[in-house]
Amino acid sequence: MRQITLSNGKTVEVKCLSCAITSGLIEPDGGVVLETEYFHAHQDVAYPIKGLIILASKRHIKCFDELTEEEKIDYIKVLSKIREAQRTVLGIKYVYYFYNEDTTHHFHTWMVPRYKWMYEFGRSVESVRPTLLHARNEVNSKENIQEVMDAIASLTKELNK
Repeated sequence: MRQITLSNGKTVEVKCLSCAITSGLIEPDGGVVLETEYFHAHQDVAYPIKGLIILASKRHIKCFDELTEEEKIDYIKVLSKIREAQRTVLGIKYVYYFYNEDTTHHFHTWMVPRYKWMYEFGRSVESVRPTLLHARNEVNSKENIQEVMDAIASLTKELNK
């Protein structure tokens, strides 16, 4: 079991956070943004950045090459659909995409939007961790949380119409 602190300050103890979220054991703030037969999309539970979406497989796998052909097709379609909604609904111009295989969670992709305030941390992959920590520790105000919740609701509405 692993202890994880969520952006709302709550701490959860889980074996796999992705399994806990995709199975409904843990409800991400704002709920499910989009769900298909193979994937579950939600606002990142650890960092309060509007439009920071996690796209997680429902199956507990670690690597992209473990996806079935059907899952691969669904993954690209869902990823593209979410990205389009991030652009049209939230005005997000750029996104960094991350997926790593040595995580304690199972297969998921981070869709990290880039906002102007983030560039003070740089414009490369090395800037992402300091940006995330800054959001959790310094931007975690009631006003920001409300903006994140509003963004989740807007994305959910757009993606499920």
